[in-house]
Amino acid sequence: MIAVACALITAGALFYIFYMPGELQSGPENTRLAYLQERKDAVYENLRDLNFEYKAGKVPDVDYQSMKASLEDEAAALLAEMARLEQPTLRDRKGAQV
Repeated sequence: MIAVACALITAGALFYIFYMPGELQSGPENTRLAYLQERKDAVYENLRDLNFEYKAGKVPDVDYQSMKASLEDEAAALLAEMARLEQPTLRDRKGAQV
């Protein structure tokens, strides 16, 4: 009797672990532009946090300046790539004029 109960519990656990539903749904596909937007938001948040920490006296002036410059450079690079991806390509513009 115990062996049958153990076999049923094991079968139930294996079914629960390995069962694949017939239809799987995935989330929306991330584009490069969406990734850059998320990264830009994270960099801006890091800049705000750094500014707060500096004003609270937790970050020395030298470290603040170097980290701020690094984050600003990254933000500028992200914005430049986003602008490049958002502008229509030359081929798209020619197609629109025809």
